[in-house]
Amino acid sequence: MKLLDGKNVIITGASRGIGRGIAQVFGQHGANVAFTYSSSEAPALELEKELSNMGVKAKAFKSNAASFSESEELVKQVLEIFDSIDVLINNAGITKDNLLMRMGEEDFDKVIEINLKSVFNMTKAVQRTMLKQRKGSIINMSSVVGVKGNAGQTNYAASKAGMIGFTKSVALELGSRNIRCNAIAPGFIETEMTDKLDEKTVQGWRDAIPLKRGGSPEDVANACIFLASDLSGYVTGQVLNVDGGMLT
Repeated sequence: MKLLDGKNVIITGASRGIGRGIAQVFGQHGANVAFTYSSSEAPALELEKELSNMGVKAKAFKSNAASFSESEELVKQVLEIFDSIDVLINNAGITKDNLLMRMGEEDFDKVIEINLKSVFNMTKAVQRTMLKQRKGSIINMSSVVGVKGNAGQTNYAASKAGMIGFTKSVALELGSRNIRCNAIAPGFIETEMTDKLDEKTVQGWRDAIPLKRGGSPEDVANACIFLASDLSGYVTGQVLNVDGGMLT
């Protein structure tokens, strides 16, 4: 059963990791996928081809979601190809971890700009289209760190917590037009980034999780499918933890 057959989706930061997993699962469920990348052109074009082979429309765009003007231009280009936008997934993000006493202003500002301001840029850019359609689903990729905080990640935690407040406010503003806005807070998700960590450290994290395993990009993608589809038609302003019970 294809839960998103024919729906048009924008995913920011989808050339690798969680974003790539989301794009793949959305394609499997029949969604047409427009996605952005910042520098990884080869993986992005590879993903575009993979999605196209599933029989859906797919297009990779080199675009910086932290730029207001580039976000507006991206949405304009997507509409020219896809005609409508049913789902926006704000996934683009970075980390620049350090203890507060050692964190430079530039590292704080950069994380806020890419992780949080990008959500404002993209949501504002798609808002007009969704208002005209009188429907839409916006999904913001937060983090368990945005819910509980984490030492050495004040900038990242602030950006992800800000995303949650933004989500709840947008849900209140746009709900009367049948536009839903929710957030997902992933826990320890195993991607190519975690593959670079030593196995002892990774196993220690797994052991601390009630389900005794790290999550996969597909685990997060499946939560996105729920929030993007009609299955969650009466769900808005919520934060869905996908963390194996980490915050229980």
